[in-house]
Amino acid sequence: MQTSLVKSPTQSEKNPSVNSKISPWLASALYPLGRFIVLPAYFKEIEVIGQEHIPTNGPTILAPTHRSRWDGILVAYAAGRHITGRDLRYMVSIDEFKGIPGWLIPRLGGFPIDRKRPGIGSLRHGVELLEAGQMLAIFPEGAIFHDGELHPLKPGLARLAIQAESLHPNLGVKIVPINLEYQPTIPQWRCQIKITIAPPLEVSHYCLDRPKESGNQLTADLETALRAIG
Repeated sequence: MQTSLVKSPTQSEKNPSVNSKISPWLASALYPLGRFIVLPAYFKEIEVIGQEHIPTNGPTILAPTHRSRWDGILVAYAAGRHITGRDLRYMVSIDEFKGIPGWLIPRLGGFPIDRKRPGIGSLRHGVELLEAGQMLAIFPEGAIFHDGELHPLKPGLARLAIQAESLHPNLGVKIVPINLEYQPTIPQWRCQIKITIAPPLEVSHYCLDRPKESGNQLTADLETALRAIG
């Protein structure tokens, strides 16, 4: 069974190539800088709960709530190379690919997605990363929300995960719900952050004959898991 999320484009479709590659020297310099200097200097306390739920191998999607621009580096703090020995690959809004961030993000494993009109190239690249056993971070709410409330999840994460698992049965894709909670809600100097990680969802349990219904159920279960740890 295969879904139609990633398909062969027609001549009329725009399907730009999307690539991302981690720069070893840049990642080796910036990740320790962020983990041991920048984050401890800015935050008064960083508490991580449930770190044992992060897989150390196999295709994994980290699904964090999105509360600030700090979230990406904090997810790496909780689940990245110093914890699991793995580098994160990020699906990032195309709006961020400007100026210095536009140069930096692809070199740290990020690749662009147009949230309004997701391109086939971006979706295919996400599937390729999972096929290669990578750990991919996707913010399922699709945008930053400062109110501390969980907002309706976008369906793309579940569809991407089911597509990868359906193309390669027994691939073993896992989705890890992660809640980021800042005190106060809008981060400020010397504030506190609690990162809570729930047990992963096994995507193979959702690869049924009705991909749309399966995707909806996976999205609903992910939302339930995020609310339980929020």
